[in-house]
Amino acid sequence: MKRIITSIILAIIILSIYTPQDKVSAATAAKNPQQLVKVSTALIGTPYKFGGTSKKGFDCSGFVGFAYANGLGKKLPRSSADMWKVGKAVKSPQVGDLVFFQTYKKGPSHVGIYIGNNSFVHASSSKGVMINKLSDSYYKTRYLGAKKY
Repeated sequence: MKRIITSIILAIIILSIYTPQDKVSAATAAKNPQQLVKVSTALIGTPYKFGGTSKKGFDCSGFVGFAYANGLGKKLPRSSADMWKVGKAVKSPQVGDLVFFQTYKKGPSHVGIYIGNNSFVHASSSKGVMINKLSDSYYKTRYLGAKKY
C-alpha cells in the first residue's frame, strides 16, 4: 500500500511540473522527453495484458511502444529484446531513455521508461503500469542497462 501511495504521489508531482499540451508535432515531441513522461505517467493504473498494446491493457514492450509513439512520435520494435538490439547504449539513463531488465529469461525480457530521480515507469505483470525505482531490490539485481533512441 505504501508503494502504491508513493507511486501516485510521484506521478502527481511529475505531472504538475510539466505544462499540459494538447497536441505536439512529431518534430517538437522528438526534442521533448517531458512529453514522453507526461504520456507514460498518464497511463499509470492501466492493467497488464500479455501482448497488450492499448489503453485496455499493456505488456511492458507494448506500453513502451505506445508511449514512444504518442509522446515522441517514434516507432519502436515490438519486443524488449528487439528494442535492446537497436538502441544506443548509455552509461547513465536520462529522462526518456529505456531501461532494460533480465527477468524471466536470459537477456532483456522487461523494459521501462526512465523518468528521472532514479525512477522508471513500466507495465508490471503483477500491477500494470506503475513507477518503480532502479534501486528497488527486485529491479536492481536484474538491471541490464539503458538505451537511447
